[in-house]
Amino acid sequence: MPHRHCTPMAYDVAIIGAGIAGASLAAALSAHMSVIVLEAEDQPGYHTTGRSAAFWSVTYGGPVVQPLSSASGPFLAHPPKSFSETGFLLRRGALMIGRAQDEAKIANFLSAFEGSGVALERLVADAIQAHMPGAHAAWDRAVWEPSTTDIDVARLHAAYLRQARQSGAVLATSQKVQGISRGQQGWTLSCSSGEVVAHRIINAAGAWADDVARLAGLAPVGVTPYRRTMVQLEVAAQVPANLPLVVDINEQFYFKPDGQNRIWLSPHDETPSLPCDAAPEEMDVALAIARFEEVMDWPVVRVERTWAGLRNFAPDRLPVFGADPQGAGFFWCAGQGGFGIQTAPAIADLLAAEILGQQPGAEYNRINPAAFAPGRESLGSQT
Repeated sequence: MPHRHCTPMAYDVAIIGAGIAGASLAAALSAHMSVIVLEAEDQPGYHTTGRSAAFWSVTYGGPVVQPLSSASGPFLAHPPKSFSETGFLLRRGALMIGRAQDEAKIANFLSAFEGSGVALERLVADAIQAHMPGAHAAWDRAVWEPSTTDIDVARLHAAYLRQARQSGAVLATSQKVQGISRGQQGWTLSCSSGEVVAHRIINAAGAWADDVARLAGLAPVGVTPYRRTMVQLEVAAQVPANLPLVVDINEQFYFKPDGQNRIWLSPHDETPSLPCDAAPEEMDVALAIARFEEVMDWPVVRVERTWAGLRNFAPDRLPVFGADPQGAGFFWCAGQGGFGIQTAPAIADLLAAEILGQQPGAEYNRINPAAFAPGRESLGSQT
């Protein structure tokens, strides 16, 4: 069970945030260091992690993020038995669909991943109908990504937390970090019920990452939260169990099955937001349904459930992880957008190797961590 107080001792590492980023880092580090995870909410994973659309698509996030996803795939599919008896992925496949006016966009998508080793295939009308019966005829071209899977996010998150606890990490919930100062003993973090001293801080605070940096007297990197809406629909159709994840090549919607006559649907919205407990807007729900009806001839019976989460992006849309260039012992793990869960194994391993002064494993040879460092030039100067 999580602790509801800050244990009065000095830790090697204090991780701020117990979502997938904080949980995976706690699991990676706790066998080597003393770790405390400080979570502002009553339960870990309350915000972005607990509201994920739960799929793994190796192309999601673009060609720079793709190696992180590819490197994470083997762990997610076949984790060590000590971590989980079974994998976290279930094969689904994905269709990136378009119309005649989208030909250039489809060609550019394929070109972006040329030489990456990612299996992609162009499809035309008949093949599209075979994958998604009921699609309107205008959607007559697509890219098929067979490796896309569903992710059991809740079980993955729980497995990371379990491994961290078994290795001695402390999870302290209901502990909002209200102040951070640097002293001779390291960093002192003022929390809801006391103080924690740690030699290192990892900022895995999601939408609140820039606020945490400011508390520590450091420059933010420009992480901006964006609201993403999800809708669960009942439709008057028999939804094929093997219906793939369907994504508009112009990023106007995506949907996937959720039972015999239900789907999960998103309008692929990105509305800038303050850090908050995100809630869906009626207009975005209506937009999602309208876009769905432009694609499928499955009548919508009713909206069963709606929710929203915050996806957090740096200005260059790449994740931010590594040592802060100005704050000794302050590390970032933020800005993971919508691909934080599918890249968590790789990011946790790479950042843990940096903190421990170790060489990353051979599976990460294609990845240059400097491309994701907080001090990279593409982030620019944030205020």
